[in-house]
Amino acid sequence: TQVVDNQTTTLPLCEECAADKGLETPAPPSNLLLADFLATMGEDQAKGSSLTPTGELSCPFCGLTTSAFKNVGRLGCPQCYTTFDASLRGLLRRIHGGTQHVGKVYLPPDPSSTEVEQRLDGLKKKLQRAIDSEDFERAAEIRDEIRTLEPAS
Repeated sequence: TQVVDNQTTTLPLCEECAADKGLETPAPPSNLLLADFLATMGEDQAKGSSLTPTGELSCPFCGLTTSAFKNVGRLGCPQCYTTFDASLRGLLRRIHGGTQHVGKVYLPPDPSSTEVEQRLDGLKKKLQRAIDSEDFERAAEIRDEIRTLEPAS
């Protein structure tokens, strides 16, 4: 990222190109949690998942195997989270401090009623916390956001 005359320009560069331009890339952290996870993948076998003939864990939906995940570093489908659950929980707990999602709920451009209800529930909890902490300006902003999501009666 480069800022010239208050204009920001971001260029995606590989390490080699960045070095050619004289940019220093940060050294990778010595304790890569993902690398640790990938190294231990397959030690815990998930229930309900299938094993390849070589005894490797495999997603029954997309067919992603442990070795393929190690090479790619990404899961293949939503079912992979269930398949590799035992291993993923430890990694997520170390990286994020927990395995339960907390934060904003993404609403697609055309949300379903369930997605809107989820977002409203989260906003109502935030509203209550803002009121309890007497942050009334924030509470008013949240109230207005709730009003835009609630169906007109």
